[in-house]
Amino acid sequence: MSKFVQSDRHQPFLLPPDLRDWLPSDDLAHFVIEAVERVPVSHFKVNAKGTGSAQYHPQMMLGLLIYCYANGIFSSRKIERASHRDIGVRYITANCHPDHDTIATFRRENVSAISESFLQVLLLAKELKLLHVGRVSVDGTKLKANASKRRSIRYDRAQQLRKQLQGEIDELLNRAEQADDQGLSDDQRLPEELSRRSSLKEKLDQACRRLERQARDRAEREQADYEAKVKARDARSSKRKGKKIKPPSQAPKSDEQINLTDPDAKLMRKNKASAYHQSYNAQAVVDADGSQLVLGSRVSQCASDRNEFVADIKAIPDEVGEVKQALADNGYANEAQVAELERTQIDVLVAVGSGDHRRRYDFRPEPDEPVQAKAPKANWLQQMKAKLDVESNRKSYQLRQQTVEPVFGIIKQVLGFRQFSLRGHDKVSGEWQLVMLAYNCKRLHKLMQA
Repeated sequence: MSKFVQSDRHQPFLLPPDLRDWLPSDDLAHFVIEAVERVPVSHFKVNAKGTGSAQYHPQMMLGLLIYCYANGIFSSRKIERASHRDIGVRYITANCHPDHDTIATFRRENVSAISESFLQVLLLAKELKLLHVGRVSVDGTKLKANASKRRSIRYDRAQQLRKQLQGEIDELLNRAEQADDQGLSDDQRLPEELSRRSSLKEKLDQACRRLERQARDRAEREQADYEAKVKARDARSSKRKGKKIKPPSQAPKSDEQINLTDPDAKLMRKNKASAYHQSYNAQAVVDADGSQLVLGSRVSQCASDRNEFVADIKAIPDEVGEVKQALADNGYANEAQVAELERTQIDVLVAVGSGDHRRRYDFRPEPDEPVQAKAPKANWLQQMKAKLDVESNRKSYQLRQQTVEPVFGIIKQVLGFRQFSLRGHDKVSGEWQLVMLAYNCKRLHKLMQA
């Protein structure tokens, strides 16, 4: 006769259970708790007045977010459900169950605490001698925004729809006045139609005002450059002045687009073979000397990485250490950005040519004529190419692909983070740093066990 292990679900506990007995001693939850306890309560947004209901401890809430993000749980409703089902989550929350509204509000309002925790994890890595800042890899990846590209609209089309909606609103108001004069019965459909059109028109008004404000800001930034060009043109002889220089326009271009759901998100695509989506350009600076920890993170609204190099390096907290060498791909090849970094005594290695991207065993037919890699024309690109031809520099640059690329792979494939949950550039930046914090905790926890 077969023997089975007894499993009686109706057997009550003789003594209250201890969750520490249910959780392995090397579980990530223990490390997360130690990490968040290093963050002072002063960095959190708390109800200092003490009025209303008692609030959950902010360190516990931060630990809940980090642990759930590290395990691929990003939705506030799924985090709430995990507080009932997941042993690690129940251990971090001490068997408390914050609702999804509380979780979402805490995530939106405590970006500074997330930044401080990000720094404390890196400082902990330095204390453990697992992080030695010197050589870093920089790269970016496109992540979808919490918005659909169907809600994007051009400036000229928005102007047309505003006039159309205003005409329909005026017509509905006239119909309402006629109904009142004739003493007709109250019809609820009219207010609903009026409210729906008024709401859409208000969104279009806000979108147009935002585009107009951006155009004015852009014109102010370009004014100094315009005045310098005009001054240089006037200084030339009368026969060689050239075309008249147009002043920067303070009006938006007709084809400028904005999204009504998330105005900060932009249409981007990962590569030429991909489709356009409302996205953000998430940047990361990764330690290339062994730890593979993320040292700095930020979110850009520009699809190109051309002007992101300096800002990415500056995103590294000063307390972490000083960068000696920076590695980046061809997308960061900007002479002004590279020169600015080199003025701060940072050795920069950037790829300078795309060349032939065909694989060694490519399934496509061979081209009629072999594609020759174009030699760089700019002097600084030629100097960079000669620099990369040095054996030691070439070996250093090879670290870029095996350090920063796996980080994005882990975030997208292992954690499953492919789309932001929040809207707006500031909130999205906070969520991206939360993702980086969760990755660092997971990575540092693994390094400590090695």
